[in-house]
Amino acid sequence: MNSKQTYQWTEMTMGTCYYPEHWDKSLWEDDLRRMKEAGISIIRIAEFAWNKFEPEEGIFTFEFFDEFLELCLKKEMKVIFGTPTATPPAWLTEKYPEVLNGRQDGVLYRHGGRRHYNYNSPKYQELTKRIVTKIAEHYGQHPAIVGWQIDNELNCETCEFYSEADSAAFRVFLLKKYSTLEKLNQAWGTVFWNQTYTDWEQIYVPRTTLSQGINPHLHLDYIRFISDSTIRFCEMQAEILRKYRKPGDFITTNGKFWNVDNHKMEKECLDVYTYDSYPSFAFGLDRDPKNSVDLNDRRWSMHLNEVRSICSHFGIMEQQSGANGWTTRMEGPAPRPGQLTLWAMQSVAHGADFISFFRWRTCTMGTEIYWHGILDYDNRDNRKLAEVKDFYSKLKTLDPVCGADYVSSFALIKDYDNSWDTEVDVWHERIASYSEDEIFAASQLSHTPYDVVYLQEDSELLDLAKYKVIFYPHPVILDEGRTELLKSYVEQGGTLVIGCRTGYKDMNGRCVMMPQPGLLQQISGSDVRDFTFTSPAEEPTFAMWNGEKLETPLFNDILKAVDGAQILATYANSYYAGEAALIEKRTGKGRVLHLGSTFSRENVTQILEYTGVLLPFAGMIDAPESVEVILRQKGNRRFLFVLNFQPMEVRIELRKEMKLLYDGKTVSGTQILPAYGTAVYEFE
Repeated sequence: MNSKQTYQWTEMTMGTCYYPEHWDKSLWEDDLRRMKEAGISIIRIAEFAWNKFEPEEGIFTFEFFDEFLELCLKKEMKVIFGTPTATPPAWLTEKYPEVLNGRQDGVLYRHGGRRHYNYNSPKYQELTKRIVTKIAEHYGQHPAIVGWQIDNELNCETCEFYSEADSAAFRVFLLKKYSTLEKLNQAWGTVFWNQTYTDWEQIYVPRTTLSQGINPHLHLDYIRFISDSTIRFCEMQAEILRKYRKPGDFITTNGKFWNVDNHKMEKECLDVYTYDSYPSFAFGLDRDPKNSVDLNDRRWSMHLNEVRSICSHFGIMEQQSGANGWTTRMEGPAPRPGQLTLWAMQSVAHGADFISFFRWRTCTMGTEIYWHGILDYDNRDNRKLAEVKDFYSKLKTLDPVCGADYVSSFALIKDYDNSWDTEVDVWHERIASYSEDEIFAASQLSHTPYDVVYLQEDSELLDLAKYKVIFYPHPVILDEGRTELLKSYVEQGGTLVIGCRTGYKDMNGRCVMMPQPGLLQQISGSDVRDFTFTSPAEEPTFAMWNGEKLETPLFNDILKAVDGAQILATYANSYYAGEAALIEKRTGKGRVLHLGSTFSRENVTQILEYTGVLLPFAGMIDAPESVEVILRQKGNRRFLFVLNFQPMEVRIELRKEMKLLYDGKTVSGTQILPAYGTAVYEFE
C-alpha cells in the first residue's frame, strides 16, 4: 500500500508554531493564554534551537526549555518538539567545515542561512545522533509533549548535495547497486563521450561541466542517491526518538520537498505526515510564470493531492496565516479577509485533521521579518487573530469529519523514477508538467476530483482497482513489474489512459530499441511510427473525435492501430493529417486509451466524459467553475466542502437537503457564499 500511517487525530485540532527563544520570557505566559483563548491547543517548538541545548561542543543545558515546558504544562498546552538539526550552530560549522554542503562548483554554503549541512558527513551524523539522543533522553517522557518533528523541511532550500562526503557516499551507494564497474558502465552508457570508469574513485556526484553536459543516467542515479541519503538521515533520528518517547507520542517531519521518496520515508521513518501549506505563493511578486493564472491559490489543492497520496489523514504543520516573504525574496501580499479560513479549509477538505498556523507572532529580527504570523510586530489583537478564532469555531463543528476519507472519481498514476527523470530530461519535463497541470485544471473546473497514486515496489492491484479510470500520462520509464500491474488492472475492468512519449526508456533512463509505447504496446494496441514537438511555425494541431475537435497540444505521437485496436480520433492538420491520434484497445474486462499527445483541460474533460466519470456531484450540487467542491465520507456520513476562491460572492444550488455544519441548519436550493467563503454540508 502507499501509506503506513500509524497515528491519526481523533478530533479536529488547531495549533501554531512558536519560538520562545525569540521572545522575552515576560511574554510567554500571556502568549499561551491568548493562544488557548483562540482555540490553539498544540504548539511546535525548538526546531532551530541547537545552541539552546549545546552552546559549546559537549556542554549540554536544558534549563531554557525546561522552564518553558513547565509553563506549557501549567497552561495545559501540548507540544510538538522539533529536533534542531536544520541549523547547526556556528561553533560546529567553524570547527568542522566538512559538515557543510556546497554548490556544484565546490563553493561551500557558509554559516548564516539554514539547511547548509550535508546528510553524509560522518561528523555531522555523529553530532546529530548525540544532540538528538540528549534531547530525547531529557524530554522523551515529558507530559506536555505529544509529538516529535524530525529536523525541518528536509530538502528545502536545496535538494542537491556536492560535498566531498557526498561523493564518497555516492560511491558506496553505487557499489551496492551495481557491484562492478562493468555493470555501472553498461547502465550509464559511459562509452558515449568517453566517460568509461576504471576505478570507483573516478566517480563523483555531478560536477560542473561544459554546456551542462551531465550524463543523464548518472544524474538519475544521483537523485536516487539523494533520496536514499535523506531517508537514512531521517531514520537515524527516528530510531533514537522511538527509543525514548512516551507511548502514543507520534513522530513526523514537515513539508514535501524534492529529490526524496516521501512515501518510503513515511513508511520507514514516520507515524504520520505533516505538510507546510502556503497558497499565497500563487500571488507572490516573484511567482513562477508557469503557474496557471486562472487557478492561483486554488493550485495548492494539486499539492494537497500529492500529500494525501503519502498519508491519507495528514496534518498541516505550517498553515499560512499572513503575508510571506524574506528580506531577500518571496515578497507577497497579505491574505485578504476570509482567505486565512479558505486556505485552512482547503487543507481540511483534502484530508488534514490537524491545522497548525505559522506562526504565532511575526519575528522582529532575522531573514523572516516579512514572514508574517497571526499577530504582527505590535502584538495587538488584529483581524487575523479574529479570523483564527472564527476558523476554530467552524473547525470544531467538523469533528465528525475527522478521519473521513476523500472521495475521488479517478486516479493520476505517478512514480519516482519518472518524476526524477523530469529533472534530468527537459523533453520529459516539458510534457509532464504541462499534462499534470492541465489534468488538475480539468479536475477542478469540472468538479471531478482525483487521487494521486504512486507506483512503488509494494504496490498491489488493490491500490489501483478501486478506480474506474486511471491516467498515467507520460511513463517514459517502464519496467516489466509495472507493466504487469497495469495489465492486471485493465483485465479486471479498469480504464488506463496514457499519453505521448510512453515507454521508450528503461530504468536507467536509456532508450530501448523497441516500438513505442514499449512494454505497454501489448495492451495499448498502438504503434508509434513517428513523433514530434508541435511546430510554432504551424497552426496548433488538433484531431477530430466523433465530429468534435480534440486538442493535441505540445507533442504528437503519430499512431497506428495494431492487434485489433480501434481508432477513435485522427489528426486534422500538419504533415500527419489523417493519422491516428487516439486509439482504444479492449483487454479482458477493461481497456487502454492511448492519446498521442499531451493532456489539456479540454481533452481531459472529453476523456472523463467518454469514460463515464465526469461530474460525480451533479446530483448533489450545481456550482460554478470558480468554486472547488470536495467530498469526504465516513461510513454513511458524507461531507461536502464548497470553497469560493473568488473575491466576490457566488451562488450555488444544493439539489438535496443538507445540514450546514457551521450552524446546524438544514438547507437546500440556492445558497450564497461570500467572497472567499466556505461551507461544509452533511448529508446521507
